[in-house]
Amino acid sequence: MQTDLRDTERKFLPISLQSFFKRSATGLTITILCLLSGTTRLHAGKDHAAPNPGFITEFAASIEDVLQALQEVLHDQTIHGTQVFDRESALTGAIMVPSTPLFEPWKDGGKVFYKIRPDAIAPRHFHESADRGTIAVRYVVTSVSPERTRLRIDAIFVETAHRAVHRSDGTIESSEYRVIQDHLQAIQFAEQGAADAKQRRESMDLARQTFIRQREDEAALLAAAQSSVRDLEQRVTSLRHEVERRVKVPGANLKAAPFGSAANVANLTAYTEVVIVIVTPHWYGVETPTGLRGWLPLDQLELLP
Repeated sequence: MQTDLRDTERKFLPISLQSFFKRSATGLTITILCLLSGTTRLHAGKDHAAPNPGFITEFAASIEDVLQALQEVLHDQTIHGTQVFDRESALTGAIMVPSTPLFEPWKDGGKVFYKIRPDAIAPRHFHESADRGTIAVRYVVTSVSPERTRLRIDAIFVETAHRAVHRSDGTIESSEYRVIQDHLQAIQFAEQGAADAKQRRESMDLARQTFIRQREDEAALLAAAQSSVRDLEQRVTSLRHEVERRVKVPGANLKAAPFGSAANVANLTAYTEVVIVIVTPHWYGVETPTGLRGWLPLDQLELLP
């Protein structure tokens, strides 16, 4: 009976009210569907479009050394820190590419490099990666100062079929960093060894040059001394010619005073050398090699040869 009454009441409702109720029900249904749809799209965006902060570090090295280490890693054909099968410890087959659409264009400066590994099957250490796709790693190198360089590493996995983007959990970035660091340390060690060897060579060259200069100085001093000796010898020879004479043939009497009647001190044989001590107009006061002193006429003495 109640059902019949309700049906009867509904029949007598104004047509405008009936239309209102129908439109309200339809609108409510559409609103609920839109909310559910919007919630679904937001969840998908949170999973696949959230920004990746990346791995950022700084090296106490020049940008040239960091770039050299990075080039070695870019060409090692390996994505470090991940694999596709448990029995494989590394994922090889990676290639260096000048650019890739898998990353948004980089606009913050620095030198940018990319390494990708296509056709990877559910690689490890990517969030919810359970399909086939491409791993892409981006490296950004920025010079902070001549002795410091900043490096940023980002790693993502992009599904081939659904184009869904899966972020790394950080293992790939940190593994790539450690490999780059190992290469950089090897480069710096080699550079330090080369610098030490160069310093040793320079020290040896300096010691050799110092020794050569000392020898040259000693040779110069020796030459100067020898020259001085020769000068002295020449001077002595000159002095000898000035102050020494020898007795002429056949000999002469050494007098006790500068006149002919003076007593004889000694008889000097021919060529006896004497040293002139006193000079007078006609006589020389001389000393013999034996220490005798006396006088000889000028005409009885001659110059040494």
